[in-house]
Amino acid sequence: MDADDLLARRVMAKLRDVPDFPRPGILFKDITPVLTDPQLFGDVIDWMAEGWRGIDRVVGIESRGFLFGAALMGRMGVGLGLARKKGKLPFATIGVEYDLEYGKAELEMHVDAVERGQRVLVVDDLLATGGTAGAAVRLCRQLGAEVVGVGVLVELSFLDGRDRLDVPVRSLVSI
Repeated sequence: MDADDLLARRVMAKLRDVPDFPRPGILFKDITPVLTDPQLFGDVIDWMAEGWRGIDRVVGIESRGFLFGAALMGRMGVGLGLARKKGKLPFATIGVEYDLEYGKAELEMHVDAVERGQRVLVVDDLLATGGTAGAAVRLCRQLGAEVVGVGVLVELSFLDGRDRLDVPVRSLVSI
């Protein structure tokens, strides 16, 4: 068993299933127990940083993606842009509507979150249908950035979100 497999097993041991959240019929994968273990979280950030070299900016998706994005910006020495739900950012924004596995939403970024020509990594805690990650990729591209990939802790592979994205996806845990 290699180091990635051992790390994935450590993460799996911490994940918590929450039935019927945020609505009946959804089995939510809660990553917050991973955040209670500083060594594990640090190892996850090391793993995430290893997979992506030569980037200029990390874009974290609200809200747990902010945690991974902030840690990665520090580890990789790059800036952080935020992708948030509509109406949550205080400065001029661009937005895009997208489908969730349980509805519709709109994602926004500040117009200066990324710069034209920057190589950007989009990060989040979990990839499900790919709707949110795809929206973040589209926003980065609208601002002229090159999205090099999407990095997540957990991928719900049975929902085929990776197949809906046109950038490389790297996930530590695939369920």
